[in-house]
Amino acid sequence: MKKKEKWYVAAKKADFSAIAARYGIDQVTARLIRNRGVIGMPAVQEYLHGGLGSLHDPEQMKGCREAAELLAQKIQENKKIRIIGDYDIDGVSATYILYRALGTCGANVDYEIPDRMTDGYGLNRRLIEFAHNEQVDTILTCDNGIAAIDEIAYAKEMGMTVIVTDHHEPLFVSSATISDTAEDPAIRVPSLEENRIYRLPPADVLVNPHQPGCPYPYKKLCGAAVAWKVVCVLYSLMGHTQKEAEAFLEFAGFATVGDVMDLDGENRILVKEGLVRLRRTKNLGMNALIRANNLEPSALTSYHIGFVLGPCINASGRLETAKHSLRLLLSETREEAEQIAEELKKLNDERKALTEQALNEANTLIASDESYQKDRVLVVYIPDCHESIAGIVAGKLRERYYKPTFVITDSGDQAKGSGRSIETYSMFEEMVKCQDLFLKFGGHPMAAGFSLEKSRVPEMRRRLNETCTLTEDDLTEKVSIDVAMPINYISGKVIGELSLLEPFGKGNEKPLFADTSLFVVSARIIGRNKNTIKMRVQNRQGYGMDALYFGDPEPFQTYLREKYGETEVQNLFWGRSNRVRMDFTYYPSINEYMGRTSLQIIIKNYR
Repeated sequence: MKKKEKWYVAAKKADFSAIAARYGIDQVTARLIRNRGVIGMPAVQEYLHGGLGSLHDPEQMKGCREAAELLAQKIQENKKIRIIGDYDIDGVSATYILYRALGTCGANVDYEIPDRMTDGYGLNRRLIEFAHNEQVDTILTCDNGIAAIDEIAYAKEMGMTVIVTDHHEPLFVSSATISDTAEDPAIRVPSLEENRIYRLPPADVLVNPHQPGCPYPYKKLCGAAVAWKVVCVLYSLMGHTQKEAEAFLEFAGFATVGDVMDLDGENRILVKEGLVRLRRTKNLGMNALIRANNLEPSALTSYHIGFVLGPCINASGRLETAKHSLRLLLSETREEAEQIAEELKKLNDERKALTEQALNEANTLIASDESYQKDRVLVVYIPDCHESIAGIVAGKLRERYYKPTFVITDSGDQAKGSGRSIETYSMFEEMVKCQDLFLKFGGHPMAAGFSLEKSRVPEMRRRLNETCTLTEDDLTEKVSIDVAMPINYISGKVIGELSLLEPFGKGNEKPLFADTSLFVVSARIIGRNKNTIKMRVQNRQGYGMDALYFGDPEPFQTYLREKYGETEVQNLFWGRSNRVRMDFTYYPSINEYMGRTSLQIIIKNYR
């Protein structure tokens, strides 16, 4: 089952020559900026040169001032504050920011991070009772809490103050389905325009840009960034400078990339500024993690956060406890930091192996069951899959088949799972439609986590597909090509100018170019895990260049066999004369090897 793709060249209009002349850039670069939805000279200026002065005032965020004032009061009264975070990169970073900041302000503060396996996501009664027994006065959540309605009501019954900082979507129900007499501890907020009743937790203060009535102009912040906004106001109240608050930007930017948030607007600035600080970080733990992965600090990019450093932080929460990752960031000595960093790297290597095993099992299951071909929503039950990697496996299946994907595993007496979606399917809203299925669930349009009775897994698959309204067009991945650019146009200057568009990531993807009818002279599979194809390609004018494809070699070869036959594929991989011609989308790069440099292309799509 190969995913369907539709290639098209973006045709957005603008005065590219004027933009190029004003900012001293190539017209191709000007076109790339316009293709990312940047319209007007002020927006272009911010995109290219935006800094901290372009960030919105944190006091615009509903509840931010109130949360800071309440924290300042608790600090002055020496009340015990407990931060309860989450076990992923965003939750760990948010917990670090709040713990360090509150400590600087003189707070009586500690932290707790739920265990993925025993606690699950977010607040639960055990954590609340544990806090109460230890005379905790105030619970401060980060990267969780918006959906913990019953749990926060329980904490309030026990006399505790609760401050929620979160960035996930609040729960809601249709106005037509909720009963006015239903016993519900939630604070109900109607939204007439959306025909919804929002159900908010009964916290003392709620800080979340997604809550109804929040006027904050930018809604896409991660949990660590929301926590940082609260810290900015708290520091102002407690006599600390904003310069001091900016010391946490590297962690807000780190979490923004690691939690796969859109890199536009405010997030883009947070990541740009965060990377500047990360490249010269003084944090012993972060430095040790960079060294453990053999990275050069001055050359760090968003890629290294998303695919090297971030997964190491996440690995401890997946396979052991996220407290290891937090202890790394809190390390007081180089020796301690290096020991923890090495442990995290080993855990991440183990996580990679488990992921590969589960992914192979999932692909085999899908290939062996024809009913999956008809499903518009993939619900894949892999009982033995480690529940902590279900989201990673779901994401890889989503990439391969371009369908919303839920991966479910056994977790004792119940089943747990994670989902990853496509742009045309709001995962959270679709789960709300059949929320009676779940023991617990939460998330946002592109991802979700949940638990349910094992016996209801088939029903979940059936109902999600019955209520699904995705069309064939929705399930066809749209490959937006920025510029149809022949490979002989590529130069070091063009590649160098592309760095102006960084940091790259979700919402600010790497530019995508395309060339057609390229003769594939030769191909071979390389890499320790045999997961990369290196090719030599040539255009009609005889201009040749190396090309690398980092996707799965097996579907690539299967596709070629269907088009050209086994003999031609063998000829290709033996470097013999062959008839293989292909269209590629690509990103140009420079290969450096033993002091020599050469141009090459990184292939994204093929046909």
